[in-house]
Amino acid sequence: MSKADQYARSAAGWSDAQYADARAYLAQRARLVVGLGPRLVPGETVLDLACGDGGLGSHLRRAGLLYRGVDATPEMAAEAERRLGAGVAVGDLNEFVPAEPVAATTLFRALYYVVDRPAFFRRVAGFTSRKLVFDLDPRRYEPATVLAELRAAGFDRFALRPFFVPQTRALPRPLGAALRGVGRVGPIARLVLRRRFTYVVAAWRDDDR
Repeated sequence: MSKADQYARSAAGWSDAQYADARAYLAQRARLVVGLGPRLVPGETVLDLACGDGGLGSHLRRAGLLYRGVDATPEMAAEAERRLGAGVAVGDLNEFVPAEPVAATTLFRALYYVVDRPAFFRRVAGFTSRKLVFDLDPRRYEPATVLAELRAAGFDRFALRPFFVPQTRALPRPLGAALRGVGRVGPIARLVLRRRFTYVVAAWRDDDR
C-alpha cells in the first residue's frame, strides 16, 4: 500500500491514532507556534502545510488565530474541513502558494516531503510576513545546514526549542513537566536529542523583532 493510500484510509481519527495524548501533544505544539520567535497575536493567519486532519488548527483557533490548512491527500483535507468547518485546501506543499500573504507558515512531520529545501524556504519566505515554524529531527538533518538554507532564503533570526513531548507514549504529568524543563538546558537537551525527540524551529527576519 502506498503512503497516499495509507493516509487516505486513516484520515478519520488520524490525530487520535497518531498520538498517545493528542490534546497535550498538539496543545504544546500550538504554544510554540504562537510563542517561539515573534509572538503571534489574535487575528493573524497561520498557514499549516501538510495539515493532516487539522488537529493543530483547533488549538491555534483557540488562541484567536485564523487557520488555513493544506494537505496533499484529499481525504485528509476533507477530514480537516469536517473538523474545522472551513479554511482547508488540497495542495502539494512543494508548490502551494496562498492567495494572500500569511503571518506564519508551519510544517510538522513533513520536512522529508520537501523535494528542494532551499527552494521551499525561498517560496515560503515570499508569502510569510512573520515567521516559519517547523520541526527538525537532528539525527536526520544537520541543523547548521538547515539554518544556512534558511539564511540564504532571507531568514536571519532563529530560535530552536527541543520538543520533549512523546508522540506514542503518554507520560505522567510530573515526568512530562520535568522533560519540558530539560528543554531549557542546552547541554542536557542536546544529549537527549542524540537518541530521540526533535527541535521546533522558528525562523524570521530581523526587521520583525
